Amino acid sequence: MPETDIGEALASDLSTAMTDYSVSPQTTDGATGTGETSWQTDTWEESYGFYKTIPEFKTAVDAKATWTMGAGFESDEPTMLLLGNIKGNGKDSFNSILKNMIIVKTIDTDSFSEIIRDEDDVLVNLKPVDPSTIKTTQSSKGRIVRYEQMAKGKVIRTFKPDEIFHLSNNRVADEIHGTRILDSLKWLIEARNEAMADWRAVLHQNIRPRWKISLDTDDTTKIAAFKTKYDAANAGGENMYIPKGTVEVEVLGVSPNATLNPLSWIQDINDYFFQAVNVPQIIVGNAKAFTDASGKIVYLAYEQNVKSEQLYIEEQTLSQLNIYIELTFPTSLEQDTITEKENEVEKEPIEQAAQPNDTTSELEGQT
Repeated sequence: MPETDIGEALASDLSTAMTDYSVSPQTTDGATGTGETSWQTDTWEESYGFYKTIPEFKTAVDAKATWTMGAGFESDEPTMLLLGNIKGNGKDSFNSILKNMIIVKTIDTDSFSEIIRDEDDVLVNLKPVDPSTIKTTQSSKGRIVRYEQMAKGKVIRTFKPDEIFHLSNNRVADEIHGTRILDSLKWLIEARNEAMADWRAVLHQNIRPRWKISLDTDDTTKIAAFKTKYDAANAGGENMYIPKGTVEVEVLGVSPNATLNPLSWIQDINDYFFQAVNVPQIIVGNAKAFTDASGKIVYLAYEQNVKSEQLYIEEQTLSQLNIYIELTFPTSLEQDTITEKENEVEKEPIEQAAQPNDTTSELEGQT
């Protein structure tokens, strides 16, 4: 019998058993001060694939562009007439071009349109350009000096800074380009779709479960023949009539109560996604779990974000195109909320202060 001495007990060291969560440090792509610095997106194809494949991402991006454009733009009559002649590829309008550029920069990082002017330097057209083909170059002082359109690694066209209308998505610090929101959304999108795919497989297996079939033979020809018959019958929902004792069938199912229900997990990820992309679900038509009061608060908060984006577009249009426009907000609740609060204050009962003779009158009545 082995000796057992409690004094020989050892404590474990789990300090390195688990790795703490950490975020990788990032640096900007700004000019380094040692000559020209160029940048060209290499994530557009991936970003565009997410946009075309992931419905919630497409819905959020489209909602942002739709709300930013609102009911269109307003300006003076000469400007309205000028912009009315902007046709892009021939079937565009100035509104659709701006909306297109907002969508593109939100999908990836930046959007570009070629600025076309006549001999008198009057704007005659804007043509959206594939963002993956444009290389942006800055001087050592951090100023954009040119844009180059690339094809198979070669420059096919060179543009001066004032020949490209350039919008960036939330550019930070001295970055040459905007910020790709997909970098912070990919994990959520992939986790949600993985959970949905897993749950879909579980539902299919509940309807058409897998089976463990033991055959009283090791003859490969007979096994193959039985497999063909059984699979065909199972696929068609038909019965199988088998000689007793020759086959044992066992379902490979899992009790529904023995597994975690992923539906709440999927919903939580979905809610978190719309928070991260900064487009409330009520904006895209989902009013679930929203009261009238909370819905208005969410709407008002989103209104401020939209107006900030509208201000950016208006400033860039004036700065780069020398055109002044005002984007209209779809429908504001700000004034309605103020009016409701004023009405609530008016409805509150106002207690009258007691007058000196009120007490005297009551005492006289009692005597």
